[in-house]
Amino acid sequence: MDSQESVTAEVKPEDVKNDAPKTKLADGKDELLCEAEKHDITKDCVLTENAEDDTPSQKLKDCESAAGPDETSLADSRSDTAQTNCSNGQKRPSSPGPPPVKTTCVAAHSPNPKLNLCLSISPGKGVSTPSDVEMLSPDSPIPKTMPINNSADKDHDGGACAEDSGFAEAQVMESQQVVKDSDSTCSAKDEVNLVATGTEDAEKAECSGSSDMSQELIGSQSGSSLESVSLALHNMDRGWLGTPIDELNRMPQCAPPLSHLKVVPNHTVTVRTDLLREGEVPVPYPSKFKDAWDDVSVKMPCSEKNLFPMETERSHLTILLPVCLLFFLLSSLQCLEHCEAQHLFEVILPAMVDLALSAPRLCTMPIPLLKSRMNHSLTLSQEQIACLLANAFFCTFPRRNSRKSEYCNYPEINFYRLFEGPSPRKIEKFKTLLCYFRRVTQTKPKGLVTFTRQSLNNPPNWESSQTQLTRLHITCEGTIEDDGYGMLQVDFANRLVGGGVTGHGLVQEEIRFLINPELIVSRLFTEALEYNECLIITGTEQYSKYSGYAESYKWKESHNDETPRDDWQRRCTEIVAIDALKFRHFLEQFLPEKMNRELNKAYCGFFRSNANRQHLSAVATGNWGCGAFGGDTRLKALIQLMAAAEAGRDVAYFTFGDAQLMRDVHEIHTFLTKREVTVGRLYSLLNQYSSVVCKNCRTTRPDVSLYSFIYEKVSSHPTSDIHASKDSGISFSTLDSH
Repeated sequence: MDSQESVTAEVKPEDVKNDAPKTKLADGKDELLCEAEKHDITKDCVLTENAEDDTPSQKLKDCESAAGPDETSLADSRSDTAQTNCSNGQKRPSSPGPPPVKTTCVAAHSPNPKLNLCLSISPGKGVSTPSDVEMLSPDSPIPKTMPINNSADKDHDGGACAEDSGFAEAQVMESQQVVKDSDSTCSAKDEVNLVATGTEDAEKAECSGSSDMSQELIGSQSGSSLESVSLALHNMDRGWLGTPIDELNRMPQCAPPLSHLKVVPNHTVTVRTDLLREGEVPVPYPSKFKDAWDDVSVKMPCSEKNLFPMETERSHLTILLPVCLLFFLLSSLQCLEHCEAQHLFEVILPAMVDLALSAPRLCTMPIPLLKSRMNHSLTLSQEQIACLLANAFFCTFPRRNSRKSEYCNYPEINFYRLFEGPSPRKIEKFKTLLCYFRRVTQTKPKGLVTFTRQSLNNPPNWESSQTQLTRLHITCEGTIEDDGYGMLQVDFANRLVGGGVTGHGLVQEEIRFLINPELIVSRLFTEALEYNECLIITGTEQYSKYSGYAESYKWKESHNDETPRDDWQRRCTEIVAIDALKFRHFLEQFLPEKMNRELNKAYCGFFRSNANRQHLSAVATGNWGCGAFGGDTRLKALIQLMAAAEAGRDVAYFTFGDAQLMRDVHEIHTFLTKREVTVGRLYSLLNQYSSVVCKNCRTTRPDVSLYSFIYEKVSSHPTSDIHASKDSGISFSTLDSH
C-alpha cells in the first residue's frame, strides 16, 4: 500500500532572529555517462504516516508458494520506519542552531519518472536539503504551520503536554520541599534553575522546556522563576540538547589497536591475511574454488551440483528470471536518454556479467550460513561482495527463489522482485544500485567487511542494576549516517535483515542497504534473527547520496566515502541490525515481557564482551520500532538509554525532525541523572507504570503519560527503597571479530 506523503517547507518563526540554513550547491559539474539532461533534484519529502508494504504478519514457518509475497509481508514486514537523509560527506561537529518550524503540504509524484544515470562521483560538496522527518509514533506531535508559542504547544496531541506539565509539577514539588525542609539558603528559584541546567555544560545543555512548563513555573514560583523560563524558552529554539556531540566517542579514535586478523573457530576469513596491505586488493583464499553443497554453506551458482530437472516448477521459474530482468530494462528505456541506455547495455551490464562470472576465481572458500543461535563472524573482501551481488542482480543463486526451499527462513537474495515491474520506487532503487555496480566495475574496491551474528545467552538482571544513565546528545536535525559517523549506528531492522530492499520497501533500513549496498549481501547467509540476536556489520562503504523518504526517495549522485579504515582494512562504519516488536495495540508494549524483550534486544546490539567502556563508541540511534511498528517514541527512547548505559555507551539520539520529542527526552534524562536514578530503579518504575496505570486502563491510551508518572514517583520518593545487588549476572558469548 502506498505510503502517505507530504513535503515539508521551512518557515522562519517570527520571534527567531537566526537565519535559516541556506542550500549549498555543488562546486563542480557532475560527469554524465554521456550528454544527457541533468535531472532536477527535488526537495526532500516527509513521511508523516506509513503503511509501507504492511500486510498481516505471518510466521516464517508458513512457507509460501514459489512466487511468494514480498519480504515485508513474511516477517511482520517492514523494518522500523526511521528516517535517513542524504549524506553530504561532511562531518559536522555538532548539530546546528534553531530548528525551523515546518509546514506540511501534499506532494504528487510524476507517474513516469525520468531515469537519469549520471552516476558520477561528487567532488565533495553536494546539495544540502532539509532533513526528512522520521515517521512518528501515533502520539508524536505533528508540526504545525505557525510560530512557536504557548498555544502551539498546547495543541499537541498525545503525551507531549502531559510530559511538560509532569516535569513542571515535579519542579514545583521539589522546589517547595527544598524551601520547607532545607536549612540552607538555597531558594526555590535556585532549585528550579538547578534542574533546568544540563548535565554537562551549564551554557550548552540547559534542560529544555515547553511553553506549558514555563507558564506553570511562572504561576507557581511568581517572579522568582523568570530566569528558568528564559532558559526554557531559549532551548525551544535549539536544534540539539545535552552533551555536545564532539564529546562522544567515535571510531577509530576511541578504539584500541586490533590484533592481527586470523582464522579462528568462530571467525571465517576468505582472504589471505598474510598478504593484507593498505591500498591493495585482498587476495582470495584458498587459491582454487572449493565446492560445498550442504546445509551449512551457501549454495553457489558455479557449483557442479547446481543442476535441476527441467520438468520441475522451480526450473521454469529459473528460466523466466532473465526474461523478467530484460522486460524491466526494456520498460525502463522510456525513462532513459538514448546515450544513457546505450552506455547501460554496452558498458555497465557487460561488466556486471564479467563480475558475476568471476565467482569461481574470487569466492573460492565455502561461505558459511550464519544460522540462528550461532555466534560466528564472516569476513569477506569488498571485491568478493561485489561478485556475489552481481550474481544476486542476475538472480543466479540456486534454490533462493522459492519460499518452499530450505531457505524459507532466510531473506530473499536474488533481485527478481526488483524486476517484477517498473515503478517510481524501483526506478530510484535501480539507479542507486547501478551507481554501485558502475563504481566497483570501474575500480576494484580494496577493503574488507565483517558480518557478526551475536546472541545474548544470559541477559542482565535489570531490576538489580546499579548502573547510572550515560551521557546523551539529542537532536531534531541531522541523520544517523551523516552525524553519527564513527559511532555504532543502529539499523531499525526487520528480523529478515534488509526488509523489502529488493522489493517495494523503502524506509530506514532499505535506504541504508541501498546507499551501502554491501549490506545487502548479508541476506545471502543470515537466517532470520531470533528474539535475543543481532547482526553487526563492520566496514561497509557508502556509494550514493539520496534525498527523500519512501515515495519521495530520489537517488542524487555518487558519493565518495572517505571514512578511515582500521587495521583490518575495514571502513570504520559499524552498523548493528536489531529488530523491534510490532504492536497492534498501544498498551501492549508496556507489558513487562514486551519491555524486557526490547531491552534485551537493544542490549544485545550494544554490548561487546571484554571491552573497556572507554574504547566503546557512542550509539547513534533514533525512533527504533516506532511508526508503522506502533512503538511509543518516549518509551523506546528510555529503553535504548537503559540498554546503552548497561552496555557502557553514550547515546546520540536523532529524533528526525521531532523537536518536542527532543525536549521531552532531554528533560527526563536530565531529571533522572540529576537524581542519580539507576537503571534498576528506572526498570522498576516502568513495571509500576505497567501494573498501576496500563493494566487498569479502559481506553486505548492511558490518561497519565509515562514521563509524568516517572516525574511524580521520583519527586515523591527521592531515594529508592530497592536494595539491589551490583552483580547483574551478565553472560555473553565472546567474539574477537569486531
